[in-house]
Amino acid sequence: MPNKLLNPASSTILANNMTRLKITRRLGSCCLLLWLLVAACGSEETTTQPAATVTEVPKKVVKIPVFNRDSAYQYIAKQVSFGPRVMNTEAHERNLEWMVRKLEAFGAEVSRQEFVARAYTGEDLRGTNVIARYEPNATDRILLCAHWDSRHIADSEKNTGRTDVAVDGADDGASGVGVLLEIARHLGEVPPGIGVDIVMLDAEDYGESGADNPESWGLGAQYYSRNLPGGVKPRYGILLDMVGAKNARFTVEEVSEYFAPEIRQKIWRLAKRMGYGNYFVEDESRAVTDDHFFINRIAQIPTIDIINRPTATTFVDHWHTDRDNMDNIDKRTLRAVGQVVLATVYREAAGSLR
Repeated sequence: MPNKLLNPASSTILANNMTRLKITRRLGSCCLLLWLLVAACGSEETTTQPAATVTEVPKKVVKIPVFNRDSAYQYIAKQVSFGPRVMNTEAHERNLEWMVRKLEAFGAEVSRQEFVARAYTGEDLRGTNVIARYEPNATDRILLCAHWDSRHIADSEKNTGRTDVAVDGADDGASGVGVLLEIARHLGEVPPGIGVDIVMLDAEDYGESGADNPESWGLGAQYYSRNLPGGVKPRYGILLDMVGAKNARFTVEEVSEYFAPEIRQKIWRLAKRMGYGNYFVEDESRAVTDDHFFINRIAQIPTIDIINRPTATTFVDHWHTDRDNMDNIDKRTLRAVGQVVLATVYREAAGSLR
């Protein structure tokens, strides 16, 4: 899931792209400092021009598919039914094969990006990023992504049971994948007119809590970002993380706003016009070490994180606990997120996303 608040001591990691950006990973530590660059404004020359004849160009009608929240819900339930999708387990492998079959059935060009990553525990993790491409020959592309693994321990301070048990990850992981699978189904039925890369990222949630070790998180995103598939790099990206809970608040997360402010603003404006402004709020929240951090910093694809933040510094109560199960999944939230992202794709293709 979103991985904790970034720690200011991570200056070496942040140096390349965020030399003046410090982020906290531990709750209660100091806020992210963003420094705004002010560009000097040049003066404009004014000249008298003859009046131009204005010809109205008819607006292109955009038909946006209707996102099926029941379908997305079932995709989440199916993932949870395999058991916790922890690295190097049978449940993880079974979920992988099911997910690949679904994407292939939905008409995507599917490839697997296999890797081995060393965990903070010293264990070697066998990971697989799944890349599903729609309109693979298109030169204008959008990235949609979510992580599909679940956490190996329930180590949140809000966990009331054993901390050494794995997490179901219904919201933290499966919800983003469920939404993207339903979007994939529509992209296969109604070609969007723009290239779309759906990437299911692995090994996001095997990081070290409470330590200054941000690179222990998002291992699949780091590998993807250093090994982008051949062809055209996506123009921008959208990450979905914890997008299934009731009354979710998708805030203005600091890393998103630093690297991709225009994209974030366009999508939030669209959400408001569609009647989902109660979900996509303008409240700011602190930066998190989520997959988008590495995609922005390493791959240099401007990417935002649509992530549920009850307050500026907290995650939902079931985060990294044994309570992250289907009881937390709300179909209305799934519909809000899925419909907004679908509309983003089809409007971007039509040139009407403003």
